Amino acid sequence: MLMKVSVTTNKFHLEEKDLQQLSQLGVDCIDFGNGSSFPGVKEQGFPDLDELLKMKKRIRSWGMDINRVTLPNISKEFMANEEGSETELENSCNAVKVFAEAGIDIVRQRFEGDTFPDKTEDYKAIQRGGAIARGESLGLKKKKFIPPSKEELEFWRKRFRAAYSELVPLTQDLGVKLAMHPSDTPNCDTPFGGLGFHRITDEFPNANVGYVYCVGTRATEGGSPLVLDEINHYGRKGRIFLVHFRNVRGGLPTAGAFEEALLDDGDMNMFKILLELRKVGYEGCINPDHVPSLHGDSPDLHKNWANSNIGWNYGSMGFAHSIGYIKALLAALTEFEGR
Repeated sequence: MLMKVSVTTNKFHLEEKDLQQLSQLGVDCIDFGNGSSFPGVKEQGFPDLDELLKMKKRIRSWGMDINRVTLPNISKEFMANEEGSETELENSCNAVKVFAEAGIDIVRQRFEGDTFPDKTEDYKAIQRGGAIARGESLGLKKKKFIPPSKEELEFWRKRFRAAYSELVPLTQDLGVKLAMHPSDTPNCDTPFGGLGFHRITDEFPNANVGYVYCVGTRATEGGSPLVLDEINHYGRKGRIFLVHFRNVRGGLPTAGAFEEALLDDGDMNMFKILLELRKVGYEGCINPDHVPSLHGDSPDLHKNWANSNIGWNYGSMGFAHSIGYIKALLAALTEFEGR
């Protein structure tokens, strides 16, 4: 079985033009990145099955399928164990049941507080030919960041374990994979930075617990060597459920900053990443995310560059370039292995 290409959308109601263009670009699957975008979440706390099945049918009519979905968010109120916040976990569990009934087998749970956004300063990175990308710098942040204490971090982790203690058995019983994305940005002591990311499977060694492995996020912590080592470590254990395929320049430990980049214009050789994934037997989706905005994209993409690069947008030339680049790499990988 070969790797496929998926893209992330942060909206639920995909128009026919969206689906048509994704089909034309050769996308195989769609990942839904916003748990609150599903019909039913605002009204009852979890997705409506009938609406979900209708969207799945529309997506399949264009030759694609749903790959990964996102559960309703776990907020800071739950992480602080505030009264009444337990309903958030109930909603997530109900969402897992709905997605399982719809035949969707990869879910992601977000936890507020897994990043320290006040530690770095965002900036607009201008790259090749004026392409606009996300940049983050430690040095540009002039306001002193006060990190959580050891006790605060352990309490946060305790609340994470409380949620996973409910979600893991449920997903296991329903045959659903529970995936976690690394902390982005992976600043020191973030709960799902390098060390915390490992702890997820240490604490929950079930086969259905694993990762949305984000190449770019992890590269900002340790570059290509770390990415290749982690793919080998997690991949040979079958714990990589989805790959976010993102290239970057620089890194926090070396440059004190990083910039996201087009797949062919960052520090990493992305073909080597695919070779390592193939070596460990990965057969899931490759998802280009956080794609820079190019000339010819809609003015809104350029204006809202900090948010527009997260999910696919209709008419995005950056995403079209990335999808084509990945498909070419996968074709080259097949040829390479056939020799």
